[in-house]
Amino acid sequence: MDAAWHGRLAGQQMYRSAPTFEDVVKPDEYVAGRGRGATGFVTSAQVSLDAGTRFGQPPPGYIAGRGRGLGDTRRETLEAQVRARQQANARRFETRADDDPDDEGGDGDVVGNGRGLEEEEGGLFADAVYEEDDREADEIYNEVDEKMEARGKKYRNVKIQEAIEQYRKEHPTLKQRFVDLKRELADVTEDDWATIPDIGDYRVKRHKVDRLTPAPDSILISAKKDMSTVASVKPGATTDLSSIGEGRSSVLGLKLDRAGDSVSGQTNVDPKGYLTELSSLRVTSASDIGDIKKARLLLKSVTSTNPKHAPGWIAASRLEELDGHLESARLLILEGCRLCPQNEDVWIEAARLYPGPQAKGVLAQAVKHVPKSIKVWLQAAALEDETTNKRTVLRKALKKVPNSSRLWRAAVDLEGPEDAKILLSHAVDCAPQAVDLWLGYARLETYEKAKEILNRAREANPAEISIWLTAAKLEEAHGEKDGLGVATIVERAIRVLSVAQEVVTRDQWMSEAKISEVDGYPRTCVALVNGALGLGVEDVDRKILWTEDARSAEREGRIETARAIHQKMVATFPGEKTVWHQAALFEKRHGTGTAVRELLQRAVKYCPRAEDIWLMAAKESWSSNDVDGCRNILMEAFVANPNSEPIWIEAARVESETKEWDRARILMQRAREQVQTARVYMKSALVERSAGDANREEAMLREGLEKYPNFEKLWLMLAQLRLRLGDVSGARAAYLDGIVRCPNSVAVALGLSELEAKQGRPATARATLEQAIKRIPGSDELWLAAVRLEKKEDGAASRKLARALQHHPKSGLLWAEAIELEARPKQKAKSILALKNCEEDVYVLVGVARMFWRDGKIDKARSWFEKAVAIGRNVGDAWANFYAFELEHGNNDSRVSMRDRCEAAKPTIGLLWSPIRKAPENSAMSTPQLLCIAAAQVASVE
Repeated sequence: MDAAWHGRLAGQQMYRSAPTFEDVVKPDEYVAGRGRGATGFVTSAQVSLDAGTRFGQPPPGYIAGRGRGLGDTRRETLEAQVRARQQANARRFETRADDDPDDEGGDGDVVGNGRGLEEEEGGLFADAVYEEDDREADEIYNEVDEKMEARGKKYRNVKIQEAIEQYRKEHPTLKQRFVDLKRELADVTEDDWATIPDIGDYRVKRHKVDRLTPAPDSILISAKKDMSTVASVKPGATTDLSSIGEGRSSVLGLKLDRAGDSVSGQTNVDPKGYLTELSSLRVTSASDIGDIKKARLLLKSVTSTNPKHAPGWIAASRLEELDGHLESARLLILEGCRLCPQNEDVWIEAARLYPGPQAKGVLAQAVKHVPKSIKVWLQAAALEDETTNKRTVLRKALKKVPNSSRLWRAAVDLEGPEDAKILLSHAVDCAPQAVDLWLGYARLETYEKAKEILNRAREANPAEISIWLTAAKLEEAHGEKDGLGVATIVERAIRVLSVAQEVVTRDQWMSEAKISEVDGYPRTCVALVNGALGLGVEDVDRKILWTEDARSAEREGRIETARAIHQKMVATFPGEKTVWHQAALFEKRHGTGTAVRELLQRAVKYCPRAEDIWLMAAKESWSSNDVDGCRNILMEAFVANPNSEPIWIEAARVESETKEWDRARILMQRAREQVQTARVYMKSALVERSAGDANREEAMLREGLEKYPNFEKLWLMLAQLRLRLGDVSGARAAYLDGIVRCPNSVAVALGLSELEAKQGRPATARATLEQAIKRIPGSDELWLAAVRLEKKEDGAASRKLARALQHHPKSGLLWAEAIELEARPKQKAKSILALKNCEEDVYVLVGVARMFWRDGKIDKARSWFEKAVAIGRNVGDAWANFYAFELEHGNNDSRVSMRDRCEAAKPTIGLLWSPIRKAPENSAMSTPQLLCIAAAQVASVE
């Protein structure tokens, strides 16, 4: 039993919680943690909380740390002495009349108004006195500080301003972001504002549905009883006074509305607004019906408040017509006619609402009330079906309104030529300001009478340009009789209208010149150009402005106007060869060969030293198969330009083309004697090559190389001569010598590498190109040749091309080759990259066109070829590829057109075109023949 009790006691003690001492009272001297050494401490920067209570206040004169040598009272003593001296000096200054501080027995250590150092100035000089020299030193230091600060002030201000501007640029305000858009709003017209669409989502404007709670019946009955007042005069007879009050309130509201709408009897309602609103109404739903009811009430208010306002009646009738109530509309408009009989629009509206016979009756009443209304008379004539009746109405109208040009014009339109002349003879007297009546009258009369009529018209309308121009065109149409020419009339017109009165501007005259050309009066056009071209133009600006006028007219297709401008320019600037050159090019584009030759013959007389004009004249004669004329022009050119290299060479070319080898040799010999240039020797060798004399050709080349060893074309011709003779080693030697003499020549390096490749020595060709690339790093043609040389090796060409594009990322030749080398699925991506780097390069455009050609996209290929030949008219490779494409996918017309366009462009350059054009066997071929040869080569490669 005891064991059991002790077991229960042990279990109870096991589960009893530990003591917390919360109920134990702490002793007074208890410090938590003191038993384990965790007592608090005070640092040097802190002050014990109980120091004051423990030690009390310090005694007077106590200095902390003085006992251990830390106290020093010298500073305080000196400062006290200085303050005492300052106070004594101040007292002396107040009592003495003079300003000398040294008269009293003051301390000599104090000078002037001396003072002790401030607290922040203490330390080593704590016992020093601030004297006059200290003040001067401080002033000097302050001036230095201010000067140093001012030196960088401007730079700091600029940097601060730049920082502010940069911040504002990067963080513009909301107002600044919309400045440009707000500025553009000034150009928005009222029509643009009107066409701005409304928002499509009207949920933002939709009102929330009101929640209505029905009121109890007791409230409604009580309110009705409160408002109801019943009066009885006799038994059985009652009067509802509340209804009478409500009616009086309604009448009073209407009177107030009427008073608000009326200002001195005039309505404030805008009639145009009503008409516009009515025209926009469309009855399509119940809401539209409600709108019409509102409009009807509104218009009723308008017509009742101001019954003399005609637009209100018109709007009300149109509203009824819109609502389908035609009879109501007619009644309303008749009421409007009764109340507004002097308004023509009401009568015309009434005639519109009634059928034909009744409409005539309405207009018959209208002309009685408004006999001067032209609109009513014209509407009455339009309602008549018979021409006789129309004439009758219009003649009655002309008796009432004889000075109306509209009525006369309508009457004349109904008559034949003879009767029209009679009517017009009266019309111009009754309406002399109607210019169209004068002009119509002049057109119907004979030449002599037309001149008289136009003279009378000019007297009645002196500032009207059309009368003067009609007179000029009349003279041109009748052969300028009596010596009164077109130029005289136009000159007088310009003098009267522009010089004296300044009524017509220069641009208006030029526009009339273009209109005259369109109407078929070229001499009037020329006269207008000659007379108006110089109006208001400074002498220094004439050439530039007139050139732009000629180009503008040519772009608009006004060829005669542009030709007149060019003729005016060559007459004004006869000594300017550029003016003659532009005129000649214009005639070549739009004129005949005879016109070009005549113009050039005039040009060489005024510009005898212009070599290009002489050469152009000679080529025109040559193109017209006039060989003798070409020779004569060149002989005259020799006289004017005895030392001109181009003229000598052109003369030799003419003789070579005609197979006159002896004459060509004589000309070139004279050229070598008088001109002495490398190009003359090259052309001399070409003459010998065309003549087929290899020995003379080589002798001429050797002679030229002795005098001009750095002229690369002579080395090329010598190497080509040795190749034609089968002397490969001689050709190689010529190329090598050319490289030594012309190390920067791309053509010589390419020729040597091509020779080595054809001879089966690709390693030598590769080495030649590598050395040339090092010498001439800026040539993409060398890189292209190196890439094509590696095509036989797998992957070598692509690697070489990648290196080439690294050196020349903007080379169209290399990007075009990259498109060709790329696999078919990847060519489109490569072409996009090529266009990104070389958008306007002709070879890239040709490469893209060839890609579409291979993919069978004919239309796209043709469009890209068109872009290529438009940009590179002088590049024969583009024309050759385009013509090869047309040979495969075009028709006969497209091929003929392509040959004609190529012949007009006369291409001279191209990697494929140049060797074909310069080949000896092709020297006598025309441009279309060369095009066929080049296209054949393209097709063979394709």
